[in-house]
Amino acid sequence: MKKILITFIIFLLSIFTHNVFAQNTYKITGASFDTSNSMIVLNIPDEPTEPVLNELKVICLENPTRAYFDISDSILVLPKQNWKFSTKGINEIKINQFSTNPDVVRVVIYYDNDFNPANLKFLRIKNNIIIKLKDTIRQDEYFHRTYRDEHSSSSDFYEYLNVEVQDESQKDSITTQIQQAFNTTLQQTPKMDTPNLVKKDLKLNTKYYISRITPRPNGVLLSGFGSVTIEKPMVLQNPLRIVYDIPNTLVNREVRNSEYQINETDTVKIGQFEVNKARIVITTPDVTKYIPVYSTDNQSLLIANLNKLDHRALFSNISDIISYNIEKTNAQKNSMILSFNHPIVHGIDRTNTRLVVYLYNVSRYNEDTFEDIYKNTFFTNSSIELLPGIGMKLTIPTEPDTFINTYLGADSKTLKIEVLSPKKSKSPFISQNPGSKKIILDPGHGGSDVGAIRDDITEKEITLDVAKRVKNLLEKKGYIVEMTRETDETVSLQDRVAFSEEINPDIFVSIHVNSSEKPEIMGLETHYYHQESMSLAQSVHASLASNIKSKNRGLFKSKFYVINHTTAPAILVEIGFISNTDERAELISEKRKQATAKAIAEGVENYFKDNK
Repeated sequence: MKKILITFIIFLLSIFTHNVFAQNTYKITGASFDTSNSMIVLNIPDEPTEPVLNELKVICLENPTRAYFDISDSILVLPKQNWKFSTKGINEIKINQFSTNPDVVRVVIYYDNDFNPANLKFLRIKNNIIIKLKDTIRQDEYFHRTYRDEHSSSSDFYEYLNVEVQDESQKDSITTQIQQAFNTTLQQTPKMDTPNLVKKDLKLNTKYYISRITPRPNGVLLSGFGSVTIEKPMVLQNPLRIVYDIPNTLVNREVRNSEYQINETDTVKIGQFEVNKARIVITTPDVTKYIPVYSTDNQSLLIANLNKLDHRALFSNISDIISYNIEKTNAQKNSMILSFNHPIVHGIDRTNTRLVVYLYNVSRYNEDTFEDIYKNTFFTNSSIELLPGIGMKLTIPTEPDTFINTYLGADSKTLKIEVLSPKKSKSPFISQNPGSKKIILDPGHGGSDVGAIRDDITEKEITLDVAKRVKNLLEKKGYIVEMTRETDETVSLQDRVAFSEEINPDIFVSIHVNSSEKPEIMGLETHYYHQESMSLAQSVHASLASNIKSKNRGLFKSKFYVINHTTAPAILVEIGFISNTDERAELISEKRKQATAKAIAEGVENYFKDNK
């Protein structure tokens, strides 16, 4: 009897001990490698009950040169990871379940002389362990850009890295999911000693990863990790919708291309628009009411209807403005810098004529100080006011073609608003009478320069035909229109620019047809280079996207010769892909050519209306 009792007690103790350890054990469900920031991201769905980072100790070994650290009380749910790299520094990374009872996950890093294991840093971002392999050099360690007018920037990047992964079973790993998000293929590597080696070319963005999208009655909540930046929205027609692009962002493939119902009238869809850009499309009759609202940690983004926001649910701490500063970089660039005593929750509402910043948890400011600091400066016409039950509203008027950037401090206690004004035009006054507006149309290629060609169909013929149609439509509206060529003749890029400079037009529009080695690619693109050309590009592209049934490939900041060297606001439109069989058939049809011409003409007219 005594023996049975002892056995029973031991059994109860084992259950109790197991439950205690089970509560302290957490699962690692995902692992990914970020190339540009050189960091490993380990995903943990449940918050660990004990601090993790304090226990991580790096051990260095030789033959081969490697370093490892153990994550205690953890279980690797996904298959073991074995990443091999073809770059200097890191040669290989292995992540596996080192032991059970106790549960330990081990991360081993094999490296050469170009890597210093002393640079390893461990961070926590919500339910993720971040292992930084080296310091990332940034121009400003404190500020992160939260909003920008630009739709393409030199700060946009994605890097290419060759990775080899052991075992075909890893095709379902988080790393492979990210890889597949970029539409790359897996190929067997012909190595006798590793017959199951899978070779992949990784292309990873490095700023923000959207893991989840949650529709709410007032909008949509995007959750993820990293640092989110959002671009100036675009409004498109048929159906009426507002489009937000988020650069340097990857979307979890499980939520990609799914449509969610926000309320009775509004829906939202999220997709991977480009290799390093996410796109949010909200179909709604209230396109002017939606704005992005940033959380204090800049990890979550709420795109919400202003009229339906429950402002009290956005924050827990009240903040005050405690200092006001101004920074003037040059004649065009001015910055307003506001500091707060607590992290802020803010929203951005941007139009062509103003920037409105809603400071939802800010309750106090010094009106006299605000006026004194910004009086007789670029921000002299700016205003700030308290909104009862909402917070504070900051309004900054802007000219057309002004670029706005907003930055949030790392502790969310400082807001920087950077305004890049357009260069003053040679002509300070331009009459709003259409008859006085001069437009240059530039049909791409011509003569011996046929441009893109498929099945004896040439780009030069399509562009000339469309340009003539655009000219006809604009002249009927009273505009003065000149063309760089009106026949099938060869005109150099330099001559096209010289022609434009001699006439000194109000705008310059170059018309081209696109081509790709991938026949499946199709769609519309609009390119600009100088800041003063952005609103023209937005206006014409919005009209093209609304009137032409083809993929909207977006706006691009590109250094094409004719739009770089012309003084007037200049754009280059790519009206479709001649390399796509279906789109090529449309491009030569009367219906598509006339619809394209009509869309360009309407975009030009809208531009002049918006810039009165």
